[in-house]
Amino acid sequence: MVEDRSIGGRMFAAVNFTLLALITLITVLPFVHVVAGSFTTSAELAANKFVLFPKVWSFEAYKFIFSTNTIIKSMGVSIGVTLFGTLFSMLITSLMAYGLSRRDLDGRSVFNFLVVFTMLFHGGMIPTFLVVKELGLIDTYAALILPSAISAFNMIILKNFFQNIPEGLEESAKIDGCNDFGILFRIVLPLSLPAIATISLFYAVTYWNTYMSAILYLDDSAKWPIQVLLRQIVVLASGMDYSATLDATNPPPDQTIKMAVIVVATLPILMVYPFLQKHFAKGAMLGSMKG
Repeated sequence: MVEDRSIGGRMFAAVNFTLLALITLITVLPFVHVVAGSFTTSAELAANKFVLFPKVWSFEAYKFIFSTNTIIKSMGVSIGVTLFGTLFSMLITSLMAYGLSRRDLDGRSVFNFLVVFTMLFHGGMIPTFLVVKELGLIDTYAALILPSAISAFNMIILKNFFQNIPEGLEESAKIDGCNDFGILFRIVLPLSLPAIATISLFYAVTYWNTYMSAILYLDDSAKWPIQVLLRQIVVLASGMDYSATLDATNPPPDQTIKMAVIVVATLPILMVYPFLQKHFAKGAMLGSMKG
């Protein structure tokens, strides 16, 4: 490629670089402030509203959060719901997407219409709660997974990706004796890793951020996921109820606890993204193409 050394090209490159640098700073600085603020002291946070690097490091906010093993148990609940929920959602989403990607499927247009219809209209909170209650799922972890087990949007993206796979591969597999399940799990899914990684990340983030479902369906506080428990910690901190702290006479500041809560709730899912990043952009772009 011939490099554009004209004045206009260099000016465009300079402006483009400047804008991208500004957008990066606007995006990254709040995260840096939250992380730094969670490790700072009460006096420094009160004196400096915007902290990027603590002068004196303090772990009091994290000691407050991890003062009991309750948060460890809630982290385990969230991890379990995220893992099992993502696997189950990907299984049923892949099965439905592959079926609707087959052009020889009878009634394919009707099923596609019904899927799209659910994106525009749905029963709402109260009918969903009544269904969950009648199925006997109240106060069970299944209530956090089954009502949101499949997303019509994610299914359509995966279906469009499957449609881009050449039909000749499936015909060759059939000649070799593969049935539909064999074609899906041996041919289609291995060729769809970018889309699988993208949709898996969408589902994992959804399950990790489960909050309203837990509030509605879980009566036992011991089964709360991390998001609900961390909200309770923030409420206690805002109400100045520090009975559970290590040092009730010198509690950490309310704002520091909120920042530590954000870090604890965000860090695990951020650690997953680098492993899927190389597939993420490609999967989202190809899955958005109409097959």
